[in-house]
Amino acid sequence: MSDAPRPPKPRSRTHQPHRSGQRSRPHERARPADVQGLPARMAALKMLDAVLRRGEALDRASHAATLGIKGSADRALAIAIAAEALRHLPDLDALIDSATRLPMAEDAKARQVLRIALVQMLKLGTPAHAAIATALPLVTGGPKRLVHGVFGTIARSEIIALPDPPTLPPAVALRWGDAWGKDHLPAAAQALGHAPPLDLTVRDGAQTDVWAERLGGISLAPGHVRMDRAGDVAALPGYDDGVWWVQDIAATLPARMLGAGHGHVLDMCAAPGGKTMQLAAAGWQVTAVDQSAKRNAVLDRNLARTGLSAQVITADLLSWQPTDAADAILLDAPCSATGIFRRHPDVLHRIGDADIATLSDLQSTLLARAADWVKPGGALVYATCSLEPAEGEEQIDRFLATHLGWRIIAPDAAHLPTGISVSSQGWVRTLPGTLAEQGGCDGFFAVRLERP
Repeated sequence: MSDAPRPPKPRSRTHQPHRSGQRSRPHERARPADVQGLPARMAALKMLDAVLRRGEALDRASHAATLGIKGSADRALAIAIAAEALRHLPDLDALIDSATRLPMAEDAKARQVLRIALVQMLKLGTPAHAAIATALPLVTGGPKRLVHGVFGTIARSEIIALPDPPTLPPAVALRWGDAWGKDHLPAAAQALGHAPPLDLTVRDGAQTDVWAERLGGISLAPGHVRMDRAGDVAALPGYDDGVWWVQDIAATLPARMLGAGHGHVLDMCAAPGGKTMQLAAAGWQVTAVDQSAKRNAVLDRNLARTGLSAQVITADLLSWQPTDAADAILLDAPCSATGIFRRHPDVLHRIGDADIATLSDLQSTLLARAADWVKPGGALVYATCSLEPAEGEEQIDRFLATHLGWRIIAPDAAHLPTGISVSSQGWVRTLPGTLAEQGGCDGFFAVRLERP
């Protein structure tokens, strides 16, 4: 037992009269246990920390951060706070910096908490008093006074709003401006600021119009239905019967480029299975390979729900290889996923040049392995949900320079959704402005190659 003297037992606050001239401030009276909704804000703080400090994907971080939250509404709120903060991060930081005398570190806890409080007030409709009341218990000591003061300064401003559309992170704007031209940046910002529509792939393309009418959506291509965001996707007509599955229209392009099935196709990096189901529905005999057993379990459930069939293999494609060559291969390669930033704004803050270079090397290795597994005269479709040329156009240029005799086979434009075109080189590239008037689409690259 320690010999240190015990501190005196504190008296109950209810029996401690205020001294003359002293009054407790609201942020000093609040106790974490008394603040309703605090667990959701704590979870949001954990998510932001995981994404911005450790480079974790928001999906993965949200699972760990919300494990202790029981209510689905609170879990959804926590994820919404983190996602909206990431969507508007540069503009939130500009507000914070405008109200501080000294620079605050990018990863300072006070800055993170202010981001959480401000995005609730400015984007989620939380009253200012509730936003600050649920934020202050996340910090202690001097940072608490700093957060309270900065938030108050901003909240009292005559004109306070976040810009619409939001500002792209400077590093991303520079990279995409160099790659695609600065005239594409406004479309990217516009896409970032608005929730994307819900795209569905219909199992039987002949029933497209029927399901578009039943679901109250529109169709941009055979087998596609687009509708406004629905709350519970699983409650929509046709879900339980496996009539359709969720899949962005840009993600349908690689399988569309292979067309109707006439043999065995190898779907590499297949899970969670949108392209696998497309290929199976088109009549291909599909072998789907992915290294994640958890993701393959989702693929198995999707196949069972839709009544489609495929052989599913859990394996690392860097060491696994098929016993026989395939008539066709679809390689949806691991990538930066910067093309899906509309749904996953975290990629804009955790993916940089080093990550893109590392992933590009992996793609080159997988592409070379896949090329060896295609029958002579067979097709290889390479695709990434990336807006980085190093993972798309430059990747194919390097491949063709080292694989003589291979050639690009341009897809028939009639097989593509209206508004998505084939480049002069024969590949397909979607950018943030693609299909803008219809609600946009993810950034994607896809090309069909033929083996000599």
